[in-house]
Order: sequence, then C-alpha cells, then structure tokens
Amino acid sequence: MKLVKNKYIYWEFVRNLRNLDGVRQGFIEQEHISQDQHEEFMKKNSIFFWICIFDGIPIGYVGIIDNDIRIATHPDHQGLGVGSFMLNEVMKENPQAQAKVKIENKASLKLFEKCGFIKKYYLLERQ
Repeated sequence: MKLVKNKYIYWEFVRNLRNLDGVRQGFIEQEHISQDQHEEFMKKNSIFFWICIFDGIPIGYVGIIDNDIRIATHPDHQGLGVGSFMLNEVMKENPQAQAKVKIENKASLKLFEKCGFIKKYYLLERQ
C-alpha cells in the first residue's frame, strides 16, 4: 500500500467512491455529487488529497482541507487497515488536523479513535 498525491486521473475515482451507497451516508453532506460539481471542487482542492494505491489500483482517498479530514475506503477493502494506514500517513505531515464524524458513523469513530483521536465536541441539532 502507498499514498500518492492526487492527480487528474484519480478525480473520477474519488467522485465515484464518495457517491457510492454506503460510503456517501458516512459523510455529513450526503448529496450525490455531479461530475461538474466535482470537477469544480477538484480544480480548487485536488492538491489537498492523497490516493491510496494497492496492487496498482486506487482503493481509498484521504484529504485535509482547512484542517478537516475527509477519508473513504472502497467497500471491497474496508476492515483491512487501509483507513488506518491513510490516516496515520497524513497525520505525520498534518498533526493539527481534525475530523468531524457523525455519531451514527460507528466505523469512522472506531477508525479515528484507533488512530489516537479523542472525542472533543458534540454538535446538537434540533429535529
């Protein structure tokens, strides 16, 4: 496994992974991302993302924008340490980064706690 800087060839991989059912629901913003929306986003933010490569194929991504971590692993590779690998690698260069995780996203909570993060705040919304 290795992390490489994001390049244009990976943009569609990131969008497709982010839009996958089961992955998309783990993010705070859950709307489906169109190709045009994603291209605009990546033109500004691509430099803040890394792609995890295994056996020559992308299997996950991690990004840090304004110290906020965004991370996703393809479902075929979840539970194999990919998320921990990506998170630990980017934290070496970005020790101040933080994550906003939904309370019901148990997998992400477990990942971040496994990598040394602690819960600090709760955001309460009225229903």
